[in-house]
Amino acid sequence: MKIYTKTGDDGETGLFAGARVRKDDLRIEAIGAVDELNAVLGLARCEALPMQVAALVAKVQNELFAVGAELATPDPKKMGTALIQESHVAELERAIDQLESGLAPLMQFILPGGNRAAAMLHVARGVCRSAERRVVTLLDQGGMQADSFILKYLNRLSDYLFVAARAANHEGGVADVPWNKPK
Repeated sequence: MKIYTKTGDDGETGLFAGARVRKDDLRIEAIGAVDELNAVLGLARCEALPMQVAALVAKVQNELFAVGAELATPDPKKMGTALIQESHVAELERAIDQLESGLAPLMQFILPGGNRAAAMLHVARGVCRSAERRVVTLLDQGGMQADSFILKYLNRLSDYLFVAARAANHEGGVADVPWNKPK
């Protein structure tokens, strides 16, 4: 099977179930943002992440393919692609709580950075927020089912990535970088 199909040469792409849309369609923008997030998470996994963070990030990468499939499907419940559920959100919440229990309480804003692993997780968090904004736009304009758990999942994932970055700094013996208010 060839990787190129030439079917997108005219600026359109196919959705699951066959419909064709412009490549700048809001749905495709959301799918693309999730794909970018997945790629950045793959890059973050090249770093020395805490073991439990690396394991969950690998799981999340697989779940992001399910997010993409749901976004690519005009009727995900009918087509069986509504795979992200409340349980996925709850798993992220449990992981956040577990990581936070080993960290000092956050007393001020911190800057993205610290060690390389933490910095990559902060980049992933920013890309996750971008994907979340694309999904909000898709929801607002009626291109996505309102009962989807994707928005909640992405919101919780960005929270998780923030805490995971702090955990990566902690495990690496690097302090979080505090924000210093300009004078």
